[in-house]
Amino acid sequence: MTRLTILPNAELCPEGRSIEAEAGKSICENLLDHGIEIDHACGMACACTTCHVVIREGGASLAQPEESEEDMLDRAWGLEPDSRLACQAIVAQTPLTVEIPRYSINLAKEEKR
Repeated sequence: MTRLTILPNAELCPEGRSIEAEAGKSICENLLDHGIEIDHACGMACACTTCHVVIREGGASLAQPEESEEDMLDRAWGLEPDSRLACQAIVAQTPLTVEIPRYSINLAKEEKR
């Protein structure tokens, strides 16, 4: 197990949280497994940006993003140099600290409003 620290997010994790993440699973899968309901509108198929996170610590342990992830990240709100799609970033053995941005672009949700 790998320590995954989630910085406070007003909607999804107001006080922040630290969880034991399973190496070999994506950040998104680990968050969902621990009740942190991060958006993943495309079903974790790397076809949207709703699971955009920023890796604040430990990012060097993650495999480099594939071109498809980089292409999607170009569309993410609040893109930063250490941004990743949580559905594509696979947890290794190094502890990670992630920030879930305040906003994400979720056209499916926004059309229902």
